[in-house]
Amino acid sequence: MIQAQCYYAHYFTAFSLCFASKLEALFREDPTEVSWLFGFIMWEESETESVRGRDYGNGVLSSSKHGVKTDGFELRGQSWYVATDVPSDLLVKVGGVCFHLHKYPMLSRSGKMNRLIYESHDQELNMIALDDQPGGPEAFELVAKFCYGIAVDLTAANISGLRCAAEYLEMTEDLEEGNLIFKTEAFLSYVVLSSWRDSIVVLKSCEKLSPWAENLQIVRRCSESIAWKACANPKGIRWAYTGKLPKVSSPKWNDMKDSSPSKNHQVPPDWWFEDVSILRIDHFVRVITAIKVKGMRFELIGASITHYAAKWLPGLISDGTGPGDEGSNGSNSNTSGSSNSWKGGLHMIVAGTKDDLPTVQAKDQRMIIESLISIIPPQKDSVSCSFLLRLLRMANMLKVAPALVTELEKRVGMQFEQATLADLLIPSYNKSETVYDVDLVQRLLEHFLVQEQTESSSPSSQSFSDKHMYEGSQRGSNPNAKMKVSRLVDSYLTEVSRDRSLSLTKFQVLAEALPESARTCDDGLYRAIDSYLKAHPTLSEHERKRLCRVMDCQKLSIDACMHAAQNERLPLRVVVQVLFSEQVKISNALANSSLKETSESLYQPIISNRKTLLEGTPQSFQEGWTTAKKDINTLKFELESVKTKYLELQNDMENLQRQFDKMLKQKQTSAWTSGWKKLSKLTKMTTLENQEIGPQLPTAAEQTRKTPRRWRNSIS
Repeated sequence: MIQAQCYYAHYFTAFSLCFASKLEALFREDPTEVSWLFGFIMWEESETESVRGRDYGNGVLSSSKHGVKTDGFELRGQSWYVATDVPSDLLVKVGGVCFHLHKYPMLSRSGKMNRLIYESHDQELNMIALDDQPGGPEAFELVAKFCYGIAVDLTAANISGLRCAAEYLEMTEDLEEGNLIFKTEAFLSYVVLSSWRDSIVVLKSCEKLSPWAENLQIVRRCSESIAWKACANPKGIRWAYTGKLPKVSSPKWNDMKDSSPSKNHQVPPDWWFEDVSILRIDHFVRVITAIKVKGMRFELIGASITHYAAKWLPGLISDGTGPGDEGSNGSNSNTSGSSNSWKGGLHMIVAGTKDDLPTVQAKDQRMIIESLISIIPPQKDSVSCSFLLRLLRMANMLKVAPALVTELEKRVGMQFEQATLADLLIPSYNKSETVYDVDLVQRLLEHFLVQEQTESSSPSSQSFSDKHMYEGSQRGSNPNAKMKVSRLVDSYLTEVSRDRSLSLTKFQVLAEALPESARTCDDGLYRAIDSYLKAHPTLSEHERKRLCRVMDCQKLSIDACMHAAQNERLPLRVVVQVLFSEQVKISNALANSSLKETSESLYQPIISNRKTLLEGTPQSFQEGWTTAKKDINTLKFELESVKTKYLELQNDMENLQRQFDKMLKQKQTSAWTSGWKKLSKLTKMTTLENQEIGPQLPTAAEQTRKTPRRWRNSIS
């Protein structure tokens, strides 16, 4: 009777293996038709299956042979005991938990344990330590139950640990047909990978199983399965998914609310974001890389990266503009020794310097940022410029690899015109003198200008790959982009100019980085210069002139000119230039208005008088002309006031010049010069007297001529 039972059992096992091979071939043709059937048949080798039943994706696993009859396992403290009358002859320690087992059922199915016992040449060895077994005590408990023939429920949560443990214990087909490696691999391949939810759960459970899960290709196969389903047409999705949720402090997989698509419910393109975002960063990178290979749109890939960053780095997407406003509502769960449940993200501590961050925590955050930078699609506008700048701020704070920071700066330069002032105010984390990182903004502006020059100089010589990289978002030397950037830079200069440690050279270099054509109006630049002069009252006259050279007075508006004319902080020469340029503008405006009046006067003979002119002109034109006349009168009045102020300034300047000349003359006077001045005055007086006596000299000469001999005689 016993021999007949063994024969039938052997025959049934062989039949099962043959049927499984046929079923595998059929699965390759149409997996959706076979996965549910295989999950139902493959594991029904135990009589307890009909009682226990199974849930979706679950299987009941048992061994057809066992040498010790048992009713189950009992847990006493930190030790497991087999409920049997046969005394235990093998003690296995796994992670601090003791298993009191028997040698025959364990050694007959585990090549590793068999080798440890019989190759030790100690037949009385009855204790084995397996501290490095993947899966820990939980997985070994399932292995022991399988070896004793106790039914084991296979689920997506325990299949990866059980598969790695079976590989570690070398439970191959050489020892027994239908051993644990074969059955766990079959369940993993035909049941788990055909389910969206199970693939996510298995990939999440692989976080503690490195490098076994990688070597057994579990991570790769789950990533490929997730990528295929994520790239599927949303109209054809019939499986359950989590979907986007409102902001939750610490969501868990079991706590998430499922969304089951129905006929009337339209599945959004981002339906897979929430499910994928629970993965650890290295597994998330594997999934995104596989999705890229499948050809998904780069906008969706960028949106998924942003969603992942918002969950794992909550401070990155916060509304606060300063680093002190950022916080987190989660704890770090990205390390290998953390708990299995996801805690909602890495705890963000950004108040203070980088040295305040815990070492392990900063390392995890740095790894996340570096990984996200490396998988951002190369296409422009795949992610927002605001997200890139916030990522760049955290990269500088956490000392990310310089090559990745440079790459991120180039990405920001590609879409620099989309930046905002709040995102540009990045604190300086390298212990420099300035409060904000002005050098970083200078580099971003340089990358933007290089990109502009490249696109404008050789738009036709762009390769196909480059065109594909920037398709749909070509800027092509757009002047509006430069104008936006110029306004952004002027606003940034106005904000950072209040920093008293900001040097004049840095301010001037950043202000002059843009070409002159980028600014149509220099009002923003004048505002920044005025703010810098307020914050730096100790500047010399030469430094003030040097600062004002970056501004073109001819590009100032009337309001800015009026303010500059009364600004005592500006050098006098700059004020004169502002007044002169404004006078030229007003003169040109008056000249243009007079030309218009002259051209309109040519049509007066056609219309007899003003009354007929008004009757023949539409009301809108009449109102426009009235407004124009008011503007002209206003301009004339402003011109007169400017002229008056100009004359006053000119008189003041002449008075100052006279006083200056007098002071110079007083300094040059000395005793010798005063003496020579007196001699020159005496000389002038003698010449004047000679001129007065001059008419009387001829008569005296005539008298001498009359008596020459007396003079000669006297001489003799």
